[in-house]
Amino acid sequence: MLEEIREQPSALARTLAGELRGVEKFKKLVERTRPRLVVLVARGTSDNAALFGRYLVEITTGIPVSLAAPSVETLYGARMDYRGALVVAISQSGESTDINVFLERARRQGALTLGITNERASALARLADHVFLVRAGKERSVAATKTYTGQMLALYLLAYALGGAIRIDDLHRLPELVAGALRLEAQIGELAERYRYMRWAVVVGRGLVYANAFEFALKLMETCYVVAERFSSADFLHGPIALVEPSFPVFAFAPPGVTWKSMGETLAKLEALKAEIVAISDPGNREVEACATKLIRLPRRIKPLLTPIPYIVPAQLFAACLAKEKGLDPDKPRTLSKVTLTL
Repeated sequence: MLEEIREQPSALARTLAGELRGVEKFKKLVERTRPRLVVLVARGTSDNAALFGRYLVEITTGIPVSLAAPSVETLYGARMDYRGALVVAISQSGESTDINVFLERARRQGALTLGITNERASALARLADHVFLVRAGKERSVAATKTYTGQMLALYLLAYALGGAIRIDDLHRLPELVAGALRLEAQIGELAERYRYMRWAVVVGRGLVYANAFEFALKLMETCYVVAERFSSADFLHGPIALVEPSFPVFAFAPPGVTWKSMGETLAKLEALKAEIVAISDPGNREVEACATKLIRLPRRIKPLLTPIPYIVPAQLFAACLAKEKGLDPDKPRTLSKVTLTL
């Protein structure tokens, strides 16, 4: 897992270099017939990437985005009308049974289809009308890391192709920004020692980094066996904050931008409750420094639109280091396998 976390700068650079030509062709295609709706379908970590994609595509393009419930098709047999819609299936392996069945049926029901996968020879790559490859190389760890950020990058490329306010020059900065985040590994390893006996936690985020709250919580659950709940900072204040007591661990993604006011209010209330707050933020945010019990500070200020990929890297490192502190093998979570087949 740690090795694959460290591979992310090169994996992102390969994906950009390898996919830009195909993305430009796809861009010209959808310019002729702009989708009225985008539907994203995925499971597990890929579903967390899809949640990010929903925010990104809607914010940058104005096209409504739906996160599909595969069971509507695979179990209930509902007949959907996907004419004029773009259906995007996201799967690391490209072999998830229900995702592929959903994509195949959506295509028959009038959808233009796109697959995002790390496996060129997968069933998903054969089924989809178009494919964006995540060129991360073979992922051996059960806990997905480099393919999560690769899928997020592919979703930036999708937003760009759909006419979104995405600058390719900005995307070329992502490998460098991730490399900077990786330099925090030693600091995060020391921090993880403090949480060796942690059994439960909450993770909060909002907006573009909301999906990272889901992904970080998933990593804590599957590699460290920590019961981790995840919330939007806004939803958290609508009830779940009642479970917080002194020293309760709360992990917060606190980037700059339009979400900061809401996150700042949440952190201030958590500080008043004497929660154990671990915040991931940019340098120079004194309000975060004032509230947080522990602060993971990214080395550089990052444009709000670009924060999701660099911000997940410290969380990935924390989960891997905490698993080691707990004497667990993050590459062999109990009862899990790399490819999960459901219908």
